[in-house]
Amino acid sequence: MRTQCIFFYFLIFGIFLSFGQELALVRENKLFGYIDRSGEYVIEPQFQKAASFSNEYAASEKDKKWGFINTSGEWAIQPEYDQVKAFNSGYALVKRDDQWNYIDGSGKVLKTPVPDKYYDFNDGVAIFKKGEKVGLLGTDGKLILEPTYDEIKPFKGNYTKARQGELWGLINKKGKEFVPLEYKEIGHYNKNGIWAKKGEAFGVIAKGAFIPVADVDKIWDFRDGSNLTYARSNKKLGFVNGEGEWVIQPTFEKARAFNVGLAPVYFDKKWGYIDEKGDRIIDFTYKDAEVFANNGLAPVKDKLWGFIDKTGKLVIPQEYDINIGMAFAATLFGVDDQVGFIEGLARVKTKKGWGFIDEKGKLLGNRWYKNAELFVDPKK
Repeated sequence: MRTQCIFFYFLIFGIFLSFGQELALVRENKLFGYIDRSGEYVIEPQFQKAASFSNEYAASEKDKKWGFINTSGEWAIQPEYDQVKAFNSGYALVKRDDQWNYIDGSGKVLKTPVPDKYYDFNDGVAIFKKGEKVGLLGTDGKLILEPTYDEIKPFKGNYTKARQGELWGLINKKGKEFVPLEYKEIGHYNKNGIWAKKGEAFGVIAKGAFIPVADVDKIWDFRDGSNLTYARSNKKLGFVNGEGEWVIQPTFEKARAFNVGLAPVYFDKKWGYIDEKGDRIIDFTYKDAEVFANNGLAPVKDKLWGFIDKTGKLVIPQEYDINIGMAFAATLFGVDDQVGFIEGLARVKTKKGWGFIDEKGKLLGNRWYKNAELFVDPKK
């Protein structure tokens, strides 16, 4: 019993530490700083421009030059660059005197072959372009794959899209083909399914074979929350599984992804929610509706946004906007535009500014900001 109590204590303590480490970039009185999940400033507003943390560093500007700060707000890499990108896989792209380079957390330059265009690292791999072809570069500065393909998309996990001529497939981080390059279009890899277009037919790839889905002219990416994704046939949307079977017939005008067993769909000019059998669970009454979060709350809109639970009960009043925070940051650093609740907090906006609310609608720190970005783990 004592052992179980100790284990439970460390489990809760570990979760607390994990949440406590998360930081959000906010702007107040024209300056940027960082708050923790209690709403307290960890780094006071002092930067004219800044970005969210990644790999323990955040890009920040001083006197029109960019550098990187650590989680104590100290300059880890002095502001001496004209442009910078966010850290990923231990390296960041920086530009000085019209020359791009990769640097590590100490500011040391990574020696690499010279490409014609520099790309960020993503999940340990960077695209390497030479002439009209692209390959893959590793974090050791060596080529994993010589420039071979016409196009490679940034990695998100272990696989990414690659194109040779007019045909697409999927490759792994070693540059090996995971799905042969024989498709006109292909979706991102997901354990629940991969969609593709072969010839004029849309379908899914299952057990290494292409399975066409009749009369479909678009299929959306599969996601982690369900083994179903939405597809369009004759201007109507329904849901197919990873085997290419219609599970919910195409009867809706619009649809979004399933999560926690429910999906928002648009029918007769209103949004509501269905389950994975296609049964109506929450009536079609909303002007707009978003995907349920893992905590069982979803944003819904009439004039403004509020939040409902899985029974359709409005648990947080409709008095917010939920659009993304900072346009400049989204452009420079690829800010995440997720909406709704993430780990117990939702980013919202009113006439007073941007802030975060908890699952009871309580405002974090009782404070509104000019802008606010999502909470992130600085180490990731």
